[in-house]
Amino acid sequence: MTAATANANRAFALHPFSTNPLQTRDHVVDAVTSLLDPLVPGFSPQNAMIKCGSTGTRFDETAAQVEGFARPLWGLAPLLAGGSKYAHSEKFVQGLVSGTDPENEEFWGYMEDTDQRMVEACPIGYTLAVASKDFWDPLTDKQKKNVEAWLGSMNDKEMPNTNWLWFRVFANLGLERNGANWSRDQLKADIKQLNTFYRGDGWSNDGPEHYRQMDYYSGSFAIQYLQLLYAKLAADIDPEQAEEYKNRAKLYALDFVHYFDPEGRAITFGRSLTYRWAMVAFWGSVAFADVELPAPLTWGVVKGIWLRNLRWWTTQHDIFQSNGMLTLGYSYPNTYLAENYNSPGSPYWSMLAFAPLAMPADHPFWSSPEEPHPFASERVIKALPHPRHIMVRSGGHSFLLSSGQSCHYAIKNSNAKYGKFAYSAAFAYSVSTGYQELEQFVPESSLALSEDGGELWKMRRAHNGDSEIETHDGSPVLVSSMKPWHDVGVLTYLIPPAEDTPNWHLRVHRIRSKRNLMTAEGAWSVYGCRESDGRIFSELAEFIAHGEAKTANATSAFAASRTGAVGIAEIYQSARKGNVILSDANSNLVEARSVLPLIQKDVEADQTAWFVTAVFAMPSSVTGWKGKWQEGWEKRPNIPKWVQDKISGQCD
Repeated sequence: MTAATANANRAFALHPFSTNPLQTRDHVVDAVTSLLDPLVPGFSPQNAMIKCGSTGTRFDETAAQVEGFARPLWGLAPLLAGGSKYAHSEKFVQGLVSGTDPENEEFWGYMEDTDQRMVEACPIGYTLAVASKDFWDPLTDKQKKNVEAWLGSMNDKEMPNTNWLWFRVFANLGLERNGANWSRDQLKADIKQLNTFYRGDGWSNDGPEHYRQMDYYSGSFAIQYLQLLYAKLAADIDPEQAEEYKNRAKLYALDFVHYFDPEGRAITFGRSLTYRWAMVAFWGSVAFADVELPAPLTWGVVKGIWLRNLRWWTTQHDIFQSNGMLTLGYSYPNTYLAENYNSPGSPYWSMLAFAPLAMPADHPFWSSPEEPHPFASERVIKALPHPRHIMVRSGGHSFLLSSGQSCHYAIKNSNAKYGKFAYSAAFAYSVSTGYQELEQFVPESSLALSEDGGELWKMRRAHNGDSEIETHDGSPVLVSSMKPWHDVGVLTYLIPPAEDTPNWHLRVHRIRSKRNLMTAEGAWSVYGCRESDGRIFSELAEFIAHGEAKTANATSAFAASRTGAVGIAEIYQSARKGNVILSDANSNLVEARSVLPLIQKDVEADQTAWFVTAVFAMPSSVTGWKGKWQEGWEKRPNIPKWVQDKISGQCD
């Protein structure tokens, strides 16, 4: 059986979403309908909850099924607000009535401190604000009072000092828009606190300043997104703040555009990526709030970024369960990726991308012709000081260099989600499946260290205060440090590609250790099977048919497959042995079977070791990549003189 035959075989038919062309507004309405329909069998008898699966979370099962009910409203509410109909919308209306009725057996329960129900109050508040004709007007006075009391029950409760504060804002805003009792004082206090998260140039931190966390929550998942919804819905009661949020979005958009490549893929970075196409929700909120962005971000460009990402997701056929509901995971079901707050209903946070459906067909977002990515053919090296990223578009590859963020509480695989040196749109990141053996640890785009002969490994968990962006030879360089043990320190310089070697970036490491260490550093992961027959890559072999390769030697390692070509090489005098490992299954977010080129070397105690790592990547989206990668791989980058000076001076 060929690989193509095996991949074409399916356990169940393709989801209608996967065959949707997603070119027009009507196509998007159909997409939302196709995502809502599979939820109908999961409704509880009184429609207050939807069960999407059986995995657990850190919070109770009722709250998990409230997620299943509330999060689809992010798509249903704008669909109805924009004049479209949905056959089962009355089930959601009845669910709101049942869930907020303390006399009903399916009552959700009033909110307690830091209650997950607070999160789901946000889409409910938004729904009341934009689709009141469906969700508020038909209710009796008693039912309205129940909704009012349930949403208001969060006003005197403790909340996390993060993006969660926006959820209470929208609970109050939904009530205010319908003339119900709400807390003006609480809304003002929450907005005031949320504004303390602002760092400048459009960027907000997801919380106070003792840590840095500026991932998709700072943009599409919560803060920028909800700022723009607020700017539209609260313009009459808070006009000055509404204008400020629009201005922030204009600045932010000029940076955020670089997190998406011309093919529609988003750079995988940070937590909660099971929210999938919520990664482009910011661009939809721009349309909802009628914000005209600065050049080159025309309405056609905004529409293109948004639609191309949705269309890319239609090619990821395994994101659905057999019953049509979304799975936990990214491109396929994967709980290694999931956070402990991800219930089976969590992926429906993805529905907040559909805010533009609230806008009529003649809105410029819908009426403008779709335009290509404005930086598709340009070389981009752009430093972003607030998230501590360097954005790169070079050699047909969109990625970022990173080393300066952390999550302020423990999450699964935080070192993979925040601590890697580089994150790519074409080569999704990998998470660890365990901490024994490199095949489990998967040090993709990371430097892994072991003090016990390779049984257990450590890699960077980024922390605030240990990174900065310097300028060398006119280009930004990200400098960071890590201290995996009290007597081991690693200083790292991340250097963007040079113009003459556009597919290579450099990582320079200085390791000072008081103990013997094993080191292993990885490139990006690629699909680990042959296209010809679907078998796992065989032992080390030179270039073979169909552009596939897997090679390693004393100083480098390389692999190429349908994903593209990646490699890693030591270019300083310190030779490191190359290897290509078969990573644990389901470690990579996109490819369930992947391989990782890496280089390894032992470091002796009481010595200073310098590594200069060159990392190669050419995505398969580069036209003619199979005929180009070999020349690019063989032309190694030079070590910049300033790096040589650092090494010779040992760099304090």
